[in-house]
Amino acid sequence: MANNDAEFNRVLNTLDVLVVAFGAMIGWGWVVASGQWIVSGGALGTALGFVIGGLMIYFVGLTYAELTSAMPKCGGEHVFSYAAFGPAGSFICTWAIILGYVGVVCFEAVSFPTILQYLFPGILKGYLYTIEGFDVYLSWVVIAMLMAALITFINIKGAKTAAIFQTILTVTIATVGIILIAGSAFQGDVDNLEQHAFVGDSTMGILENIIKVAIMTPFFLFGFDVIPQAAEEIKVPLRRLGRLMLLSIGLAVLFYALVVLAIGYVMNNEQIAESMGTTGLVTADAMAIAFSSKFMAKVLILGGLCGIVTSWNSFMIGGSRAMYSMADSYMLPQTFSRLHKKYKTPVAALLLLGLLSILSPLFGRAMLIWIVDAANFACCLAYCLVAIAYIFIRRRRPDLNRPFKLKHGITIGSIAIVMSGFMVLMYVLPGTNCTLTWEEWIIVGGWAALGFVFAIRSKLLYKDKFASGLDI
Repeated sequence: MANNDAEFNRVLNTLDVLVVAFGAMIGWGWVVASGQWIVSGGALGTALGFVIGGLMIYFVGLTYAELTSAMPKCGGEHVFSYAAFGPAGSFICTWAIILGYVGVVCFEAVSFPTILQYLFPGILKGYLYTIEGFDVYLSWVVIAMLMAALITFINIKGAKTAAIFQTILTVTIATVGIILIAGSAFQGDVDNLEQHAFVGDSTMGILENIIKVAIMTPFFLFGFDVIPQAAEEIKVPLRRLGRLMLLSIGLAVLFYALVVLAIGYVMNNEQIAESMGTTGLVTADAMAIAFSSKFMAKVLILGGLCGIVTSWNSFMIGGSRAMYSMADSYMLPQTFSRLHKKYKTPVAALLLLGLLSILSPLFGRAMLIWIVDAANFACCLAYCLVAIAYIFIRRRRPDLNRPFKLKHGITIGSIAIVMSGFMVLMYVLPGTNCTLTWEEWIIVGGWAALGFVFAIRSKLLYKDKFASGLDI
């Protein structure tokens, strides 16, 4: 390894691990995107879509759980894919997952001031320019940049500091979500739910819309894989580690499904359409209706702000550790393999991710929608490669110590491959309603080209050290 004398601090306990993963997955989507989900698939249709997407993530998560317990090394996907495919496959898989992390980090930087606007409508000051119809204001950019700097600083201070911060915010999110669900149960009406249970004029149309929702769920359930990324900072029994990953997935799917059903139960079609045509924050408006109070809408927005920060925080952890792992095996410049002398965090990788999140608000929201879709595609591709790697490792290394070992592992791995592979194809094949646009293909292609340059440079510069030192 590049840093044999440098070790991470093992500081993350059971609660830390759970809130980092769960906080990453519940994030902000339940506040800002729920209205669009219901319009696309209906309330019941969206809940079913999340269950279907959650099943894919769950099967992939099962493979991650066994692999993480068997190979508890920083980098997660980097280690798994190297054991199965060697240097080339490992580079592709890890580089893809890093694009997923970058996409989330950049999007959160833009989401934070956007939601803050709901609480303080007068914050927009100092018009700068317009990009793709979105007006960029100086105050909006400054707020986003300051928050990005704060998140970066917290992560440099260490994983435990970030985890404590995460715990406080995740508890806030869960509390707000439960308040919404409880309020809708008392104030809702079954007739509302029947109005928009599903979307479509036929059974086939309804199924297509449910699948459309299911296809986008990986992006909102992306986050459990932060656990294997930080494996060397966790002081939890390996068998329990696998269970925590699966528990975090189940809790996230349940949370999303209940929030969507709560909205559908308390709001009728006209109210949802009006909300979509004004603020677009249907979840907040549902909270206001459930409690007959606009103040409660702002309480929910506070939960949304916390969700943005928990996702942002988790993916800073995951992205920086993935970059560290690649650099530590001489696949990326050595700068990214250096740990902070005091806090034992990959400071250069964190600073790069922090810089990207600081710069991203300058481009407004339009370009970041493309980044999100590109990141979702990259995430599904990495998941598919890990599932394939799982099968390879199961067959090639049957005697590997597996503290968390799956029954019927080959069958489970095969299901994970089929489901994640289907998601990848839906982004690639034309006419699926999920196909990447040309702008998104440019992002994917540009990221792939940058990775190719890094790989060639590292191979030429480090020669035999390239992809060395991975103790698996």
